[in-house]
Amino acid sequence: MTTTPPAAPVPDTPGTPGTRGSAPAHTLYLSGLLGRQLADRSGQPLGRLSDVIVRLRGADYPLVTGLVAAVGGREVYVPIEQVSSFDGEVLKLTSAKIDLRRFERRDGEVLLRADVLGHRLIDVGRARLVRAGDVQLARVDGSWVLAAVDARWRPGRLLGLLPRGGQQHEARDWKEFEPLIGHTGSAVLRGPFARIRRLKPAQIADLIEEASKEEGTEILGHVHADPELEADVFEELDDELASRLLGARTDAEIAAVLARMRADDAADTIAELPQRRRQPVLDLLPAGQRTKVMTLMGFNPTSAGGLMGVEYLALPRKVTVRDALEAIRLSANLQPEALTSVHAVDKAGHLRGVARLVTLLQADPAAGLMEVSDRDPVRVGPDTDVMDVAVLMTDYNLITIPVVDDERRMLGVITVDDVLEVTLPDDWRRREAAVPPDAHRGEQAEPEDESRPGPPRGTEPDGQGPPGLARREGT
Repeated sequence: MTTTPPAAPVPDTPGTPGTRGSAPAHTLYLSGLLGRQLADRSGQPLGRLSDVIVRLRGADYPLVTGLVAAVGGREVYVPIEQVSSFDGEVLKLTSAKIDLRRFERRDGEVLLRADVLGHRLIDVGRARLVRAGDVQLARVDGSWVLAAVDARWRPGRLLGLLPRGGQQHEARDWKEFEPLIGHTGSAVLRGPFARIRRLKPAQIADLIEEASKEEGTEILGHVHADPELEADVFEELDDELASRLLGARTDAEIAAVLARMRADDAADTIAELPQRRRQPVLDLLPAGQRTKVMTLMGFNPTSAGGLMGVEYLALPRKVTVRDALEAIRLSANLQPEALTSVHAVDKAGHLRGVARLVTLLQADPAAGLMEVSDRDPVRVGPDTDVMDVAVLMTDYNLITIPVVDDERRMLGVITVDDVLEVTLPDDWRRREAAVPPDAHRGEQAEPEDESRPGPPRGTEPDGQGPPGLARREGT
């Protein structure tokens, strides 16, 4: 890590922009800082820099609180207040001596070399795990903060094999990432992953499936703070992985998650649990959810019955279009895909027709439901093979298809997303998703939200990054 040469200083004042194409003022990179010599105020060598300590501050940029120095075969703590300057090859301290007690890490502290450099982070904007090749520090209002990450991984930086001069960095705002700390005490004190909530449950599930066991546990541990989000993530996880992750929990904890999941996903997850744990978990489920799950577990998983969901919208056939639309509006607890169809049934629960959502929206509100329904809808039995279901839905361009018994009584509904999940190749989740064509623009493509907290003072006027951040820099 290098600093801007003193010969060309830039005042440390709010609003000072970075210089594109060159190293901005008051910024430096960790890779060039590690291993530098520390000296007291008289210039007497004391040791070498081993690590930099920061404290996470929620939405704010992490604050540098101290250094870890290797002195006489041991690592000691140096408060940031004792560092007079980062300029030059030698880091000078303001005092003539330092505390030689062995450094002991405190909960809440993050070590940039031990925890971040060379480790993986969540690239929130691109919904993937990346490795931190370097990190950029910036001086803001008299304090040093962790401002940016270079996610282009080069092992030589970590090993100190690359020369300090001439490296090319591509710094991106720290707030675009969510770090995976690893240190339990610090991970707990950081609070919930605020940025990860911008991701869809399926994206979080993909991250967990790509992550190592330790990384996945840390991600899931913070998602646990939001029970509804946690249930949504488990619905998207591979059934075997979901059961393995839940297997480390108590029966009551497993039941608490399954109670919030769709019944069909809960049934798939329970089926993957060890036999001895299935019934105790089932017994702890709410009565309604338990009945649905046990019904679904009675069907072959490769059949329409094993694939269907039992939560759908069925209305008396004599209601009006207006009534049907109101029922859709009030069914916030149902899967959105399942609400694209309304099923008209008689008093005995026999399916008499299916009305599509678009048809309802375009129809006269006073019209009867049966007037706009398909009275001979495409339907399947519970024993229909899933590939036959897929063919029917493809041929008739269906988003949902009802499942009925021999007397045409409604049993459930299959949605197109469930069909895709079982008919795509087994390794489909491991394929990298297509990137949107405007992904390179990130949040710049969105209208400015004045209510969203911005970076600290010293940011470029156009709001494109943290203090002194240049998108591509040479050091």
